Amino acid sequence: MIPEGNLRSNVDRFTGFENEYDRYRPEAPPRVIDIITGYLGRKPAVVADIGCGTGLSTFIWKDCAERVIGVEPNDDMRRKALEKRASHSDAEHLSFVPGYSNRLPLESGTVDVVTCSQSFHWMEPVSTLREVARTLKDGGVFAAYDCDWPPTLHWSVEKAYNELVEKADRIISQLVKENDRAKKWNKEEHLNNLRDSGLFRFVKEIVFHNIEACDAERYVGLAISQGGVQTVFKLGSTALNTDIEAFRANAEAFFGGRTLEVMFSYRMRLGVK
Repeated sequence: MIPEGNLRSNVDRFTGFENEYDRYRPEAPPRVIDIITGYLGRKPAVVADIGCGTGLSTFIWKDCAERVIGVEPNDDMRRKALEKRASHSDAEHLSFVPGYSNRLPLESGTVDVVTCSQSFHWMEPVSTLREVARTLKDGGVFAAYDCDWPPTLHWSVEKAYNELVEKADRIISQLVKENDRAKKWNKEEHLNNLRDSGLFRFVKEIVFHNIEACDAERYVGLAISQGGVQTVFKLGSTALNTDIEAFRANAEAFFGGRTLEVMFSYRMRLGVK
């Protein structure tokens, strides 16, 4: 049973494309660890990564914390994370468990760091922050961080990327009743939500960038891995097929067979309990 404040549509949005998600989405950059541990002031004993998906934001803590817990309500995403964990001989201290952001399977006051990577906007913020504060130790750090879509490349390719995602959203609005659609909370409100909660002695927004190698296949894959595009596929619609092929041709023409350095821009909203 889903706890009050959570939506089945938000969980189901990520069903069935765990492989594409894991293949194309960026791993959380090392700068995340540098920033968070700097504010914590020590190596964390316990890190909880909420809405961890396939573990792209969880495995980065493998050598930087004594215990790491990925919490993920979607079975397909969590199954992929567990599959990856099985391939690591030095990951016994990593676990992936089912759970929801406002009812975490964690004891009170036992966690040094709680993170939400590309996930906090899928969670009801008030009850989530209350639960996060319950699990954190005094002086513990909560960090919700997201990268901007699309990654910085060239206006023409980025424009086509945005148009593809926007069309996917329009198709969903035509095919799915509003009450049955996944709900996003506004990322621009993350900092205010932390501040208004009264649960943190210090809050801050931090902006940083990470440079990654990217070719046309990956750039197109990033667009196709967006939840809206995947939802259109799951609805059985072919309305995006022509647009995807046009976007692919656009990206391939720009990259011209090259692998380029692409900038991923991140926004972190951090709170210290």
